[in-house]
Amino acid sequence: MPINITMPALSPTMEEGNLAKWLVKEGDQVSAGDVIAEIETDKATMEVEAVDEGTVGKIVVPAGTAGVKVNELIAVLLEDGEDASAIDTSGGSAPAEKSGGDKVPAVPESSSAIEVGAKAATDPVPAPKNADGDRIFSSPLARRLAKLNGLDLKALSGSGPHGRIVKRDIEEALAAGTGKAAPAAAEAPKAAAAASAPAAGPSADQVLKLFDKDSYELVPHDGMRKTIAKRLTESKQTIPHFYVSVDCELDALLALRTQLNDAAAKDKEGKPAYKLSVNDMTIKALALALRDVPNANVSWTDENMVMHKHADVGVAVSIPGGLITPIIRRAEEKPLSVISNEMKDYGKRAKERKLKPEEYQGGTTAVSNMGMMGVKNFSAVVNPPHATILAVGAGEKRPVVKNGELAVATVMSVTLSTDHRCVDGALGAELLAAFKGYIENPMSMLV
Repeated sequence: MPINITMPALSPTMEEGNLAKWLVKEGDQVSAGDVIAEIETDKATMEVEAVDEGTVGKIVVPAGTAGVKVNELIAVLLEDGEDASAIDTSGGSAPAEKSGGDKVPAVPESSSAIEVGAKAATDPVPAPKNADGDRIFSSPLARRLAKLNGLDLKALSGSGPHGRIVKRDIEEALAAGTGKAAPAAAEAPKAAAAASAPAAGPSADQVLKLFDKDSYELVPHDGMRKTIAKRLTESKQTIPHFYVSVDCELDALLALRTQLNDAAAKDKEGKPAYKLSVNDMTIKALALALRDVPNANVSWTDENMVMHKHADVGVAVSIPGGLITPIIRRAEEKPLSVISNEMKDYGKRAKERKLKPEEYQGGTTAVSNMGMMGVKNFSAVVNPPHATILAVGAGEKRPVVKNGELAVATVMSVTLSTDHRCVDGALGAELLAAFKGYIENPMSMLV
């Protein structure tokens, strides 16, 4: 029977995407792992790989369609020996609705020979979530087969692209007799969920009635802006923020940066192998500080304190319509030159919306640097699951007292925002003291 291809969830926060381009056409043969489409999410443009093999029987959602909901039918794949007449558009589950308003008939998936006497269900199986609420990535066919055969996807490992659970993983679990589902727990009352949900913002009518009709124009929110609004609202409503600030002298760091950049090897065209920025050295200093103060390199859960073994530092990058936070993994272990080149690559691809989810999801802390915009100091919002974020201001000439005498130094103000549930004031101060030590004694970052 035909196999549904649905809009995948390419990130835990994705609710809809734009189908930018089809890389296959009806009648093409595809195999598991083949790139079949490009999807624009709220953060990036992603390539989508097939998780089953067959022939593209019908493309339901055309290229260029915006606002396609996750799990909405976008195409139908035919198995060997089938033709387009096998696509049943007369029955099955309720039709999915395209962004343009037309009704798209749902098509039953292949039931597979491994269904052990179970009746084929036509209702789509929702994507399951693990104990932390994160979506378990799996193909629609794998979810359906797991449901029919009583398997728990949380107990299985995926062999598909990016760890996605596919049909062969279900077959192997059935053959080995593993992955049986535990009895389902009762659902939490909807009232409790509604009570814990963030408060909605004002309606358009409430806002617009305050202004003259000729004094404004309406610009619809895109997916990125909606995601930013949702996550920051949840952060400020659910995380008790605490702030610690300190001033750091930059003169020694600026001098060392100049020496290191002058010493960079050059290629045949005279292009240096790296060009360090103050931001690159800030990333390294924060990573080393977290290594030295491991109790601050944590994430909060209701059951446990997550103690991270490495400092994965996210760096806020401004892009049209919002921002994105690519992550320098294991930054405490990387030379400054590597951090610098990674950031230049991430920054370029972020503006082109070409980052992969694994390049901007996760992390253990973050840096938000507005110094290049002339901002003296500010406080950033913690981005869960992080427990800290460092807001970096501009380096500027200020009067300071040294050895009892007035002098002039280049000073940078930084503010650490913390999740007070796991990083309290004393621990935040200890982390900032370690950070300040690396900034003001930058040679220590090279050993």
